[in-house]
Amino acid sequence: MKKVIETAKESTKKFKGEFKKTSGGAIIGAIGLVVALAWKDVVDQYLLRFRDILQGKVVSALIITAISVLAIMLITKIIQEPEKKDENKEN
Repeated sequence: MKKVIETAKESTKKFKGEFKKTSGGAIIGAIGLVVALAWKDVVDQYLLRFRDILQGKVVSALIITAISVLAIMLITKIIQEPEKKDENKEN
C-alpha cells in the first residue's frame, strides 16, 4: 500500500511539472501575440513617414519580432527560475 501511495505522489509531481511547462509555453505564445498586436499599430504609425510601403512593412516586422523575442526570453527565464529552486529543495 505504501508503495502505491509513493508511486501516486511521484506521478502527481511529474504531472504538475509537465503541466507547468506546457502552460508556460501556451502563456508565452499568447503574450507574444499580444505584444505583436499591441506594437504593430504603433510601429506602423511611426513608419508611415517612409514613402516606400514595402520597406516600412519589413522594418515594422523586424522591430515587432525583436520586441517579441526579448519578451519571450524574459518570461522563459522567469518561469524556469522557480523550477530550479524546486529541484534544489529536493536534493
